[in-house]
Amino acid sequence: MAAIAALDPGRDKCGLAVLQADGHTLWQRVVLTRTLPEQVRALQAEYGFTVLVSGNGTTSEQAEERLLEVLPQLHIVVLDEYRTTELAREYYWQAHPRHGWRRLLPLGLQTPPEPVDDFAAVILGRRYIAGQGQLAKDLPPVPMHLRKR
Repeated sequence: MAAIAALDPGRDKCGLAVLQADGHTLWQRVVLTRTLPEQVRALQAEYGFTVLVSGNGTTSEQAEERLLEVLPQLHIVVLDEYRTTELAREYYWQAHPRHGWRRLLPLGLQTPPEPVDDFAAVILGRRYIAGQGQLAKDLPPVPMHLRKR
């Protein structure tokens, strides 16, 4: 497994990521749902993945159908995406440390200033890789649930 793709499907926008086989992120973005098949096709041409990990949210079946229409050879693995959005917020703040006035407010009172669907996709991808026993040692442990505060 050279690379995998990961998807956090949504009605209007989706989180999409490509990860190395060891869990390091190669590419991540929030994309419009209507452009999803074209985005995945372009990424597959660039990175050569054959597996796409998808969350099992309410629009996952529609996303899977649309993807398999244009990429019938793609192997789609569906994982439980329960609470990945909350976990994605934590990942967001790790990647984008708070500055200025944001440091003064408790983290629990803040919402990231941009969508975090791409971080949710990274979490799904890393969960899959961790399940395969191939997650790199230099990455933080993959949260399966929220930490108690």
